[in-house]
Amino acid sequence: MPGLLGKKIGMTSVFSAEGKNVPCTVIEAGPCVVTQVKSVEKDGYAAVQLGFQDKKEKHTTKPLMGHFKKAGVTPKKHLAEFKEFETELNLGDTVTVELFNDATFVDVIGTSKGKGFQGVVKRHGFGGVGQTTHGQHNRARKPGSIGACSYPAKVFKGMRMGGQLGGDRVTVQNLQVLKVLPDHNLLLIKGSVPGCKGSIVIIEK
Repeated sequence: MPGLLGKKIGMTSVFSAEGKNVPCTVIEAGPCVVTQVKSVEKDGYAAVQLGFQDKKEKHTTKPLMGHFKKAGVTPKKHLAEFKEFETELNLGDTVTVELFNDATFVDVIGTSKGKGFQGVVKRHGFGGVGQTTHGQHNRARKPGSIGACSYPAKVFKGMRMGGQLGGDRVTVQNLQVLKVLPDHNLLLIKGSVPGCKGSIVIIEK
């Protein structure tokens, strides 16, 4: 799918045509530069690699510097591949937020907020054990019994338990595009956008 790399700025709200105050997420989408064009003949599939946000040369490895010099662009912090662009793109071309001028809905891919080690109530939505009955004292948010009887005498793999929550690659589909601001490279999206402020996201048309 054609798309862009962007940075999550924060949240705001806009008024709809009906006068409703609609909350939305502000994303700085692009501008992105074409750093590589892949073809079926050479690479086995057709795709376009885009780079986002400038990076200092001293922080760039030599192999990547050669990659960027071949494309004739400055070093970039973030790279991502996209397929099926409507127009043919060449090395060094710039793709802006105007790509979404005619888009009503988009998919957003990002890394969810890391929440550390969490228990079963927060991680899986458990109700706790008996709401402090049966002598539970202060352990209402614990998972309770997790095993069976003498058969199978073990805990099955995949049992929902406490553990690391967040920090995963998440795709949220069909988020509504409220407004495109080409002058400021901004995209206003209604819905849940994964990640914290300042995190990098991929917006697919």
